[in-house]
Amino acid sequence: MLGNYGYGMYWDPTYVLVLLGVVLSLLASSKVKSTFAKYSSVPSARGMTGAQVAQRILDYAGIRDVSVVPISGQLTDHYDPRTRQVSLSEPVYAKTSVSAIAVAAHECGHVIQHANHYAPLSIRTALVPIANFGSGASWFVILAGLFFGLSDLVSIGILLFSLAVLFQIITLPVEFNASSRALRILQETGILGESEGHAAGRVLRAAALTYVAAAAASILQLLRLILLFGRNNRD
Repeated sequence: MLGNYGYGMYWDPTYVLVLLGVVLSLLASSKVKSTFAKYSSVPSARGMTGAQVAQRILDYAGIRDVSVVPISGQLTDHYDPRTRQVSLSEPVYAKTSVSAIAVAAHECGHVIQHANHYAPLSIRTALVPIANFGSGASWFVILAGLFFGLSDLVSIGILLFSLAVLFQIITLPVEFNASSRALRILQETGILGESEGHAAGRVLRAAALTYVAAAAASILQLLRLILLFGRNNRD
């Protein structure tokens, strides 16, 4: 049986939290896309491509066992510690824009974190399989708890979802630190001038907003689950 969970067939006031999370995510996504597009039309003075910048930073950091490769898509850039590859998207790999350089440097920031055993990155990496399981299984467990009227099962589902939320929170210092490392190295190596460095900072701050919005949306969803099912458990 379904038990007493829910506020009615058509309206649940806790949906406001979900909608707020969606709005934050959309605003952050729009901001990063517009900022990236703006500075994609601004060429760097030195004319280095994203791939060249990435290799220059890796050489500067004394990292010789990481390769830089192209990947399809837009804003799909990432560093994979398993394959030891920095994958740069089409608008970054072969482009000389300030946006391309900022993104390439940011991904190399993750490489340097990995090489230096940066604790938050190590924690996030360890959480990946747990967070993936929690994110995928939580709703099945919650729904099973609702169907069978088992409040303890619902609580387990919420706990599983909280693991995914924890992953989002741990991601924040990892991303902010990678950006700060990137900007510092771009200045130290002279890859970007002062005004270009400010522009690159705007690109990276806009990108960071997407992680903040994702974490906020996850926290709001978790709060909704606690309010929704916690109250019914008490009843």
